[in-house]
Amino acid sequence: MLISPAENQQTYILIMSKVIKLKKGLDINLKGAAQQTVSQTVAGAEISIKPSDFSCMKPHLEVKVGAKVKAGTVLFTDKYRPEICFCSPVSGEVIEVRRAERRRITDVIVKADGANDYEKFDTSNLSSKEAVKSLLLKSGVWPYLRQRPFNIIADPQQDAKAVYISTFDSAPLATDYQFVLKDQIDLFQAGVDALGKLAKVYLGYDSRIQGNVFASVKGVEATGFEGPHPAGNAGVQISHVCPVNKGESVIVVNPQDVVIIGRLVKNGIYDAKKTIALAGSKVNAPAYVSVLANTKVSDIINGKYDAENARIISGNVLTGTKIEADGYLGFYDNEITIIPEGNYYEMFGWALPGFKKYSFSRTFFSWLSPKKQFDLDTNMHGEKRAYVVTGTFEKLVPMDIMPLQLIKAILAQNIDLMEELGIYEIAEEDFALCEFADTSKTDIQAIIRQGLDLMVQETR
Repeated sequence: MLISPAENQQTYILIMSKVIKLKKGLDINLKGAAQQTVSQTVAGAEISIKPSDFSCMKPHLEVKVGAKVKAGTVLFTDKYRPEICFCSPVSGEVIEVRRAERRRITDVIVKADGANDYEKFDTSNLSSKEAVKSLLLKSGVWPYLRQRPFNIIADPQQDAKAVYISTFDSAPLATDYQFVLKDQIDLFQAGVDALGKLAKVYLGYDSRIQGNVFASVKGVEATGFEGPHPAGNAGVQISHVCPVNKGESVIVVNPQDVVIIGRLVKNGIYDAKKTIALAGSKVNAPAYVSVLANTKVSDIINGKYDAENARIISGNVLTGTKIEADGYLGFYDNEITIIPEGNYYEMFGWALPGFKKYSFSRTFFSWLSPKKQFDLDTNMHGEKRAYVVTGTFEKLVPMDIMPLQLIKAILAQNIDLMEELGIYEIAEEDFALCEFADTSKTDIQAIIRQGLDLMVQETR
């Protein structure tokens, strides 16, 4: 029997939406998950917008060192698509523009003044697609919209086939959006309403969670997913719900970024606050922290972790970026993970049995304890070698593609074959487990990024 929306909106959506069960993938159970408590709110002294966070983008600087800015002031634009703006999330002063070889910009650093002054944006009339698009572009919020294909900032000149939001992250130690956004569903709804002007909005949720906080969201086509990681990846869900064909695009938005859009729509300001997980076995008391986007990491982790032989990662352990303590939170990252550095050599390491060692291929007896939490480090336990065809990748990618053949096509720069094998559907994160389980120790995500960049060059 169906329950009407008037009786119970939450139950109605979960019943009426379909559920897709995925069998391929792998859950890696690690120690150090963040407890569901917000330990503190960090008012960072510095933020840095890093062009390296955005693929296939070349920055054009719009401010000089010493310039006074507000939250929402444009720092730089994209030379290829100048309508896309990258704005400061804080008010303060531009204190440094860091450059690398050939004067390539690596960081635009703003020192916060603590005043929280905002640029004001007109949100009085958002009834049309063009009005919403204009607001998102000039406020600096548009970069939160990424597209499939190519996993780059969405093209504002192309009409998207759909907008997709995955409301859960299945990666190890990932941020729990049920906890983080439980009191912000009204802002999430406002963001969804705005995104609905751009295209039809699809929403993926974890069907195993009872009382899902996103069940009351209106104006979306909801689909439940269950299964091991990467069940929470937007690209995996899109491949089952609204596949991307050549010439089409789907906009992907993270749930916390939807809330940032909601604040913009409701309040007319670029408010980039988010709640991130501070997790990992090296963290003293893993918990959640409320921060501004692009905050200096030392302001977040100071005194909260064991610094001896530790690796700090902006993001999760599979797809995140290694950073130093004086680095900055990545633009799209919603967690900081700190785990042991694996800078040691273990003689006969792979040949010696042990219950504390982990292996996808059941090399070690630890597979007999599927619920055991592991304290894994960054040691690769081997060196790069020639590809060995094991069939492992096919067990880890729940998409209708042939992973190993696609990787080889990218290495060969065979564009026609890359298209045939599904290059338009994927992002680097969809191959993170392949990189983890690869006996050849290959940087598979970097190879996928090279292939996506090549396709962007060919299509521009």
